[in-house]
Amino acid sequence: MAFRETRTGRRGGSEPEWLTLGQAARYLGVAQSTMRKWSDVGRVSAFYTPGGHRRYKRADLDQFLDRSGRTGGGGGVVDGPLVLIVDDDDRIREYVRVNLEAEGYIVREAANAEEGLAALDEEPPDLILLDVMMPRVDGWEMLRRVQERHGVGSIPVIMFSGKVDDRSADEATARGAQGFIGKPFDPRALIDSTKQLLPV
Repeated sequence: MAFRETRTGRRGGSEPEWLTLGQAARYLGVAQSTMRKWSDVGRVSAFYTPGGHRRYKRADLDQFLDRSGRTGGGGGVVDGPLVLIVDDDDRIREYVRVNLEAEGYIVREAANAEEGLAALDEEPPDLILLDVMMPRVDGWEMLRRVQERHGVGSIPVIMFSGKVDDRSADEATARGAQGFIGKPFDPRALIDSTKQLLPV
């Protein structure tokens, strides 16, 4: 089987095309790690070159878009709740993003409070996952600013931290957050709490 790669990632191409992992991820508007996971669980059909690289048939991706109601083309997802995760730990952000995207959520990331507030202004999410311990502006201050701009409780917030204990749960509730996950911190608990508070 011959694979012909393409630089375009939009519907309506006049010729059959095979997309690389990166191109397919951009076409569907998700991370490459999410694309890998979807391939591994059979959610999206993938073919493998003799060298073991994934290739995706554009027609298969279009069928996936049609089934899921997604827009693709790197333009993001039109269905599914939007979750914003704000954390300075790249590994936690990626783990949460990949797992939530695999469940049908749209996930945006921010590495600090400033990026989080900018993303909030661009498009208010349905839920914010907010790390307490961040440099410069911590999670408590970001929570205050979110509430100042949008009102208390208008956007649900789940606070989390691996560095403070569960006594902070009382503080989080008092400050208007909908949840708190403390030590010992497990990213899976954050994902489970998201699914309970904001079902797909």
